[in-house]
Amino acid sequence: MLGLKLPTDPRWVNIVEKNIEDILSDHAWCEQKAASTAVSLIVSFPEYTELTQEMIALVKEEISHFKMVHDKILERGWVLGRDRKDDYVVQILKFFPKGGSRTTQLVHRLLYAALIEARSCERFRLLSEELEDKELAEFYRKLMVSEANHYTMFLGFARQYGNRKEVDQKWNDLLSYEAEVMKNLGKHQSIHG
Repeated sequence: MLGLKLPTDPRWVNIVEKNIEDILSDHAWCEQKAASTAVSLIVSFPEYTELTQEMIALVKEEISHFKMVHDKILERGWVLGRDRKDDYVVQILKFFPKGGSRTTQLVHRLLYAALIEARSCERFRLLSEELEDKELAEFYRKLMVSEANHYTMFLGFARQYGNRKEVDQKWNDLLSYEAEVMKNLGKHQSIHG
C-alpha cells in the first residue's frame, strides 16, 4: 500500500530495543517537526483553503502525538533528549531541485511530506509487530494508522494541485531515490535513520 521500494531491515528493531530512550526522544522530535511542517504549509500557501483546513487539523494531531510520546518518556523516568539532525530527511530533500513555480514548490513539499509519513508508517508497523515491549508495540500500532492517513492525504493533495501524470512520475522517481537512501540507513537509534 505504501509503495516503498525497500522495506526496513527487521534487524533495525534490535537497535531500537537497545535504545528505547533515544528512539522515543527522536520520535517526539519527529512529531514536533511534522506539526511545524503543517504550520509552514499554512504560512507558505494560505490561498489553498482545503489544504489550510487539513493542516490546521494536522497541527493539532501531530502536537498531540508529541505529547503522547513525551508522556511515554516521562512514564519511564526519562527526560526528552535534544533534537538531532535527521539524516534521512536531509537526504530526501536533496532529491528536489530548488526554485520552480509556487505550484511546483507546493507539490514537492507535499511529496516529501507524504514520503516521510509513509516511511514512518512502515517503521511503526514493524515496531508494532516486533517489539518485545508489548505496551510500546500497541502504542506504535495506533500511531501507524495515523501515519498512513497522513501519507495518503499529502499524496492526494500533491495529485490535486499538480499535473497528475507528472506528480505520479515524480512520486515513483522519489520512491526509487528513497530506496537508495535507505540502503545506507537503518543502523542508528532513530525513527528514520
